[in-house]
Amino acid sequence: MKPTKLIISAFGPYASEMPPVFFDKFEEKGLFLISGDTGAGKTTIFDAISFALFGTSSGSYRETKSMRCETAAPKTESFVDFYFSHQGHEYRIKRWVPYERINRNGNITDEKEKAELYRDSAPLLSGVRNVDAEIPNILHINAKQFKQLAMIAQGEFWELLNAKTAERTEILRNIFDTNGYKNLVLKLKDKYDEAKKKKENAELLILRDFSEVSCSEAGQYPERLAELKATVGESKSAW
Repeated sequence: MKPTKLIISAFGPYASEMPPVFFDKFEEKGLFLISGDTGAGKTTIFDAISFALFGTSSGSYRETKSMRCETAAPKTESFVDFYFSHQGHEYRIKRWVPYERINRNGNITDEKEKAELYRDSAPLLSGVRNVDAEIPNILHINAKQFKQLAMIAQGEFWELLNAKTAERTEILRNIFDTNGYKNLVLKLKDKYDEAKKKKENAELLILRDFSEVSCSEAGQYPERLAELKATVGESKSAW
């Protein structure tokens, strides 16, 4: 996923709609850093992107309802409008922050969370549940994995470092789409187990038949046969 544009309105510390952030200006550099002094708004950018995609903040300590700017005018909508490219498609997701406001009659009105998803400029889905279900299908990661891998919030880096090996493996497998290799390994293992089982069964049949071999007492063969059976017995116990 490559972010291309971000628009926020009445979100975090910003009381009105802010000028768009154009991430595609940095594409030639390949990698760019979001930096600034404490309180400059770095986390707000992360929160906005995470909220647009998954309806949650980028950290564990900020609730969705608290994302609306407290000083925003009642008529100013709280939303995040996020544009990104992914696997040959251009996506746009717009999500409105839920909050309470006082209407013209002096009563408290609940503004519900809303979400819209577009692909290649065409409407794809609308409704929070539909969009929430589709984003993990597009990105192949869920909100927790996104925060662990793509945007690690301040003070939470230890969560990724201390994640279980299986969890980190699953995250990286989804990101780099290596499930095909995993399936290939499983198929090869099945074929190996099948071939090994056939080999073991064949050896058991040979050993069973050999154990029934006998010869007359005359000559050197009885002694030699006894040695071979002893050797086979030892190898069978080791095997």
